[in-house]
Amino acid sequence: MTVVDCTAFAGELRALTAQLPQVPRADIHAFLNSAGSAAADLPAALAAALDSFNAEGNHDGYLLLRGLPVEDDEALPPTPTSTPAPEDRKLLTMEAMLGLVGRRLGLHTGYKELRSATVYHDVYPSPNAHHLSSETSETLLEFHTEMAYHHLQPNYVMLACSRADHERKAATQVASVRKALPLIDAEARKRLQDRKMPCCVDVAFRGGVPDPGAIAQVKPLYGNPDDPFLGYDRELLAPTDPDDVAAVAALSKALDEVTESVYLTPGDLLIVDNFRTTHARTPFTPRWDGRDRWLHRVYIRTERNGQLSGGERAGDVVAFSPRR
Repeated sequence: MTVVDCTAFAGELRALTAQLPQVPRADIHAFLNSAGSAAADLPAALAAALDSFNAEGNHDGYLLLRGLPVEDDEALPPTPTSTPAPEDRKLLTMEAMLGLVGRRLGLHTGYKELRSATVYHDVYPSPNAHHLSSETSETLLEFHTEMAYHHLQPNYVMLACSRADHERKAATQVASVRKALPLIDAEARKRLQDRKMPCCVDVAFRGGVPDPGAIAQVKPLYGNPDDPFLGYDRELLAPTDPDDVAAVAALSKALDEVTESVYLTPGDLLIVDNFRTTHARTPFTPRWDGRDRWLHRVYIRTERNGQLSGGERAGDVVAFSPRR
C-alpha cells in the first residue's frame, strides 16, 4: 500500500498533537521524547501501515499519508524567507505529524553542517539558491539519494506539506530500485553491484572549499544482489572508468522509466525510503507573496543499514563522515 487515507484519524491525531510541547525548538530532545511516547497511541491502522513499511518497505519506495490535519491557509504564518526557523515559533500541525510519525519509525537526526545543525527544516523557494539546494524552485532538482555520500545517511526522508505551490505543478518524483532493477541488463547490474565509485558532496559538506572533488566513494547497488540498496546522485556521482560510466547510464535510464510523480498538497506527508529510492522535484514558479510552497523536512535514522550504533537519541546531531 503506497497511499494511506488519514482523513478518518483527524480527531485522534489532533488530540495527540495537543499533548506535545507547543514550542518544539525550545528543547528538541524533550519534544521528540514526548512525540515518541504519543506515537505509541497512533490510530491502529496508521500504526500498522507505518510498521509494515518500516519492516519491509514496498515496491514503490515511498509511503504517502494523505488527509492529515493541517491549518487552514489563512491561519498559517507567511511562508518563511530565511532559515533556521525562530526558536520560539509555535508548533505547526504538520510539524507535529512529522514528530509522531517519525518517532514511530526511528530517530530524528540533524546534520552538523546542514541548516545550522537543526532537526526540522523549512523547505521553501529562495531566489538565487544553489542548483543543488532544496530551495531552488524554477529549475529541476535532480534525482538523488539523500546524502548517499554520508556514512550516516538517513533511512527516511520525510516531507510534510503545509502549503502547496500556487499552480499545484511542483511534483516530488520518486524512482524505486525495486522497480528499476528488472530493466537493467545483467552485465550492468554486475558492474554496479558493490563497486565503489567516486562521488562529490553537496555544498554544505564541503568545508568551505569551493570544489574539493570526489571525496566520497559510493556503491550504486549494494547488499542482496536480488534486492539491492541504491546509492545514486545524478549530479554528484562521478565515475571515471568508461564501463562504470556506461553502467551508471543504464541505471539512470531505468530509474527514469519507473519514475512516479507525487503532488503534495496541504495535509500530505511523504515518507521516502532513502536506501531504496532516488527522488527529485520538478520546477515551479514562486510569486513571493508570502503564500508560496512550504514543506517541512526531517531525516530519520533506524537500526537498519548500520545507521545507529546504540545510545542515540531522537534529535541528536551528527557530524559529516564521507563514505569510503
